[in-house]
Amino acid sequence: MKNKKLILSISCLLLISLFVTGCKQEIEVKDGSKVAVSVDGGKITATDYYNEIKQTNISVLIDMIDHKLFDKKYPRTDEEDERVEKIVKQLKEAYTDEATLNAALNQFYGVSTEEELEDMIRLEYKRELAIKDYIAKNIKDSEIEKYYKENIFGEVESKHILIIPSVSDDADDDEKEEAESQAKKTAEEIIKKLEKGEDFSKLAKKYSQDTATASKGGDLGYFELDEMVEEFSSAVKELDTNEYTKKPVKTSYGYHIILKTGQKAKPSLKDVEDDIREKITLQKLDSEATLYYQTLIDIRKDNNIKFNDTVIEKKYNALMKQLLEAAEEQAQTNN
Repeated sequence: MKNKKLILSISCLLLISLFVTGCKQEIEVKDGSKVAVSVDGGKITATDYYNEIKQTNISVLIDMIDHKLFDKKYPRTDEEDERVEKIVKQLKEAYTDEATLNAALNQFYGVSTEEELEDMIRLEYKRELAIKDYIAKNIKDSEIEKYYKENIFGEVESKHILIIPSVSDDADDDEKEEAESQAKKTAEEIIKKLEKGEDFSKLAKKYSQDTATASKGGDLGYFELDEMVEEFSSAVKELDTNEYTKKPVKTSYGYHIILKTGQKAKPSLKDVEDDIREKITLQKLDSEATLYYQTLIDIRKDNNIKFNDTVIEKKYNALMKQLLEAAEEQAQTNN
């Protein structure tokens, strides 16, 4: 997107002055034979310049299309401004002098100025909003009901005892393995004490290394399951009230013994439907590599995008195919 500001300005003028000479063919520039630039030994006509733009700068036209689609629908907000300020600040901190910053903008973002960078960030922000709205709108009722049945629970109350492997930062693999083994063994011994009828709260005060809850008998209070790490939440989900885990639960924090002490009623589907749509949307975007670009393609189709120049249409389709393939390849590499 080099010389984006100049290209945008000229592209706007060209779009105003273009006319279609037939169905599905190349558009001609009115008075396109007029010289746009003259130089010793030659000239560049308006048609020459237009043909060059459509061959090499299809991304500029796509940006123009998306601005038309999203600028009014998603007006500028404080959150958008904060996104711009954060990214620009990070770049300025990474590239402290102007020359290095401009080189980075050109190399990594394809823009030449800070103003162009901000415009790009704002458009990308609006694209993200549009994509999420489009996906959420098209989630099926059956998907929502399935998620509600399998993933929505009332708030849970529990206590826990945490045993942290005692290992130094410079420990080798053998020392780390020994510390893990010892922590697990300690947790198993505490479970044996519970099986003999000892009080969970007293054991938590004596053994738990969670400094925030040990003095309270390991009481975590009520919480949403998704507030905890997955291993912890999965273990609590399987427990009945007043039941504790019979084996230590390993998480990134250490080994837990968990006692479920209560659970509130499940919220109604109506109350959590919007949250479910948002969560399913994010899951889809995380799991489907090409969904981001495919959704933008679908949005443009739904808004009756029509190309009256076959060269531009072919360039657009080729770029979309390239983006979809690149996203798929990147996903396979990451896996």
